[in-house]
Amino acid sequence: MFKLLKKLGKKQFFYALICVVFISVNVYLELKIPDYMSEITILVQTEGSSITDILRNGGYMLLCALGSLIASFVVGYFAATVAAYFGKITRFNIFSKISSFGMEEMKEFQTSSLITRTTNDVTQIQMLIGMGLQAIIKAPIMATWAILKIMGKNLTWSMATLVAVIILLITIITLMIRVFPKFKLVQKLTDNLNRITRENLVGVRVIRAFNAEDYQQEKFEKANEELKNLQLFNQKNMGLLSPVMSLVMSGLSLSIYLIGAVLINKAGLVDKISLFGDMVVFSSYAMQVLMSFMMLIMIFMLYPRAAVSAKRILEVLEKDVTIKDGNVNKGSEVGTVEFKNVSFKYPDADEYILDNISFKALKGETVAFIGSTGSGKSTLINLVPRFYDASEGEVLVDGVNVKDYKLETLNNIIGYVPQKAVIFRGTIKDNVSYGKSLKKITMDKIKEAIKVAEGEDFVLKLPNTYEAETAQSGTNLSGGQKQRIAIARAIAKDPEIYIFDDSFSALDYKTDFNLRKNLKKYTKDATNLIVAQRIGTIKNADKILVLDEGKLVGVGKHEELLKNCRVYREIAESQLSPSEIEKDLGGEL
Repeated sequence: MFKLLKKLGKKQFFYALICVVFISVNVYLELKIPDYMSEITILVQTEGSSITDILRNGGYMLLCALGSLIASFVVGYFAATVAAYFGKITRFNIFSKISSFGMEEMKEFQTSSLITRTTNDVTQIQMLIGMGLQAIIKAPIMATWAILKIMGKNLTWSMATLVAVIILLITIITLMIRVFPKFKLVQKLTDNLNRITRENLVGVRVIRAFNAEDYQQEKFEKANEELKNLQLFNQKNMGLLSPVMSLVMSGLSLSIYLIGAVLINKAGLVDKISLFGDMVVFSSYAMQVLMSFMMLIMIFMLYPRAAVSAKRILEVLEKDVTIKDGNVNKGSEVGTVEFKNVSFKYPDADEYILDNISFKALKGETVAFIGSTGSGKSTLINLVPRFYDASEGEVLVDGVNVKDYKLETLNNIIGYVPQKAVIFRGTIKDNVSYGKSLKKITMDKIKEAIKVAEGEDFVLKLPNTYEAETAQSGTNLSGGQKQRIAIARAIAKDPEIYIFDDSFSALDYKTDFNLRKNLKKYTKDATNLIVAQRIGTIKNADKILVLDEGKLVGVGKHEELLKNCRVYREIAESQLSPSEIEKDLGGEL
């Protein structure tokens, strides 16, 4: 918790200091009111007292109450300001940290949990700060001041107050032991609920298509029921505080007046008035002591969950990122990609996904990767932009190990089109010109990129054409349209190296053929790395690499591999007709 609070600026700590000053003023004025009340009590019962004196003391009470109100308002304003700033800076820090995460960290935390930590967890601490700046500071000041005021008034009354405080402390400690461990589970169950909700929203079409609404509702209801039962347990236990507090406060007031009645009855006539005044003042101050504990109880109700939230946030902020920034800004070559004895396995896996891969792609070459599902094609290509780092060997871009590059420099060299096209909410124009680039992406460049990506045929038919709205995840576009926008985004960047990770799978054969023809002309000076499932997409590549169970089993052109690589021949026979294969082999079968 304190590690997070250190992130507040000097201005916020100054605001907290203002809160301390005005809370002290607030407490002083509140504790002056019983003194004036005592004076009025004595004046009322004293013969010959002037109504003016009574009204003057009453006026002082009103002024103290007004001053206390103003001080409370000032404290509330600055406490809310500090809490709001904390929420803003913490959410920003979490978002920035998550943006630096590699795929390994994303798998560890999971998307639903990161969303909860950025929103709900931050809110829990923000609430604690907003109320805590008032209650945590005010409670000890008020309790100490009130105790000093009543010390020496009467031992019996003091003992009654002490017994009331002990009862409250025992209640708080007992509840803390019972409830605190449960608060650790609340946020985890909230993560689970968010995960199921997100899964339901993303997969709504599949759920409806398979009539799985009832199944999803059962999953949600189970998670919801678990969270409800845990919250019910916590709230039932915390609900005991209010009746115990009321009972103790009422019991203490009754005890003070009963003791006072006995003392006044035994006292002489002269001391009766003085004892009565002391009893009224002592009762007010004793209530202030208990009110201080009540404020601390409110914080106690918020603290356990806020403490758990703080721990979860720090887990994200203090996570050591595996993909670290290098310091190289420029390579010794241009447009080259080289793998030197590269092997890779996931951190939690025993077996290698890739095993001893070596090849080099030169500037202007088109290098394609093909293989059965699970052969490691996408994993291999993901090592180039450093979504993962190689477990063994080196991945070189422009003659420099990718681990040595500044990430921004490496990203500027590469134009990446993922397997699943990612479309952001905005417009067609926004999506094509997305992100930073070494060159300014003009409107002419956007139009050219869309034309090369065979996107004009549908973009120009949209309302507002290039300014047409795109929904989150591109839900108002077809799969093929999304892929063409994603390809246009990479083209508009004019990178040295293009990476197409099975980026043509949603295109029909005609669009695929025309797009590849356009790319061959447009990217003739760039290096193209293409992962594909269809041989038709890559048969004209300068070099085709065939992967099988993470091993490189064939390298060459289409015709060579048909003759020399069994795995490639099997893939070709599953996709091409015998006459097509015969034609590619030049009449040889």
